[in-house]
Amino acid sequence: MGSAEWAKVKVCVTEFMKGAAEMAVELGKGCRDIVKQSLMNEDSYINKKFGKDSNVGKKLRGPCHKLCNKLSFFNHYLPEDKDPLHVWSVIFFVSFLSFAVLYVNFEHDQSTTPPMKQVSVHPPIADRIVLPDGRYMAYKERGVSADKARFSMIAPHAFLSSRFAGIPGVKDSLLEEFGIHLLTYDLPGFGESDPHSTRNLESSATDMSVLADALGVNKFWVVGYSSGSMHAWAALRYIPDRLAGAVMFAPMVNPYDPIMTREERRKTWSKWTRRKQFMYFLARRCPRFLAFFYRRSFLSGKHGQIDRWLSLSLGKRDKALMEDPIYEEFWQRDVEESTRQGNVKPFVEEAALQASNWGFSLSDLKLQKIKQRTNLLTWLKSMFVEALDEYTGFLGPIHIWQGMDDKVVPPSMTDFVHRILPGAAIHKLPYEGHFTYIYFCDECHRQIFTTLFGTPQGPLSISLEVDQTNLEANIEQQEALNSSDQVTN
Repeated sequence: MGSAEWAKVKVCVTEFMKGAAEMAVELGKGCRDIVKQSLMNEDSYINKKFGKDSNVGKKLRGPCHKLCNKLSFFNHYLPEDKDPLHVWSVIFFVSFLSFAVLYVNFEHDQSTTPPMKQVSVHPPIADRIVLPDGRYMAYKERGVSADKARFSMIAPHAFLSSRFAGIPGVKDSLLEEFGIHLLTYDLPGFGESDPHSTRNLESSATDMSVLADALGVNKFWVVGYSSGSMHAWAALRYIPDRLAGAVMFAPMVNPYDPIMTREERRKTWSKWTRRKQFMYFLARRCPRFLAFFYRRSFLSGKHGQIDRWLSLSLGKRDKALMEDPIYEEFWQRDVEESTRQGNVKPFVEEAALQASNWGFSLSDLKLQKIKQRTNLLTWLKSMFVEALDEYTGFLGPIHIWQGMDDKVVPPSMTDFVHRILPGAAIHKLPYEGHFTYIYFCDECHRQIFTTLFGTPQGPLSISLEVDQTNLEANIEQQEALNSSDQVTN
């Protein structure tokens, strides 16, 4: 297009815009005149009910006058030669037309885009136990049975997940090879578990202990992944005697933990999107407002993308995994189970727990020697019996796997954990993201179990012992029956 033609186009566009503006102004004048003539005269219904001399008008006159005075500074930005009332009427009318056009275009875009997949409602299938307070807790068992298990593992799930998660994609054959009993459950209000309005992290650990007792599990490894690690940390704090150890993958900590240094907090928060930072702010300060966002995302009744729902930043490998049909099928079923009850309150409670005061600090888990008080009695006792050192904190092993390309739970969080708990074994995974190592990776799962449990030995072999007392009694009874038969014959 030549310069002359381009100049003509600019002139045409300019004249068109001027004409459109003049038409809008004239249209505003016409609407104003219609309103004045039909509605604002003294005999109109509106003037009688809402005019200056009406009861409603007298009540609203004072507040409206104050509001107009507060907003009068906007008039300084209007043209000096124009009546403010006339200008504002035009502005409001044009704004109304603009929003109407945008709404029509939005509806058109919605109709042309392919419809989102609806969330399916599945019949209840979970096994459940009754907790001491009468609540039902849904659970799922995998691997070998509890009585044949060499190792038991209990995995609380992360946010927007369910008992179906655990170690995603782990094969039953691998669990049986290592003799592992894997137990997962629905948090209160998730899946098929009853809600618990006054829950906290201590009650979460108690629920885990009650579940283990109900299913005949003694010592167990607690498995924490992402935000589900919050409940694993609680188990280390409140029920350490029940734990054989802890295994965590990209463990989330409280983003507002006061013992984090300024540099640790900066490295962590800089990896998150502005929206995610805002959601954490709401979770800490105004958790009720989270319901507005949750109802328009994962509680809308339609499937979507996890990174958009939860405002996640993802690396290349995580994005590639999400496009895998196997992952998509698993994710959609897990979300359907998580949101089964359609209640937003458990999700708000879970988010608030993450960002509020946990009731303990990670430093409470650090292994430390208890200083013994020295007095005459302890001194005399030490002369005859060797004093044993007593420790506080978690005595068992802690293993943490962290992807170095994880932008959901940045590596800086694991560095913070290692600073507070130097005894924890940190397994750094180059090029791995938040999902890629733990999701549907047979080789990764084998490496994890080998690191924790060594060479696989299969389930325990249970030998049946015969009760000798009952056996002898049965023999004597049989002999008595035989002798009576001989006498009869």
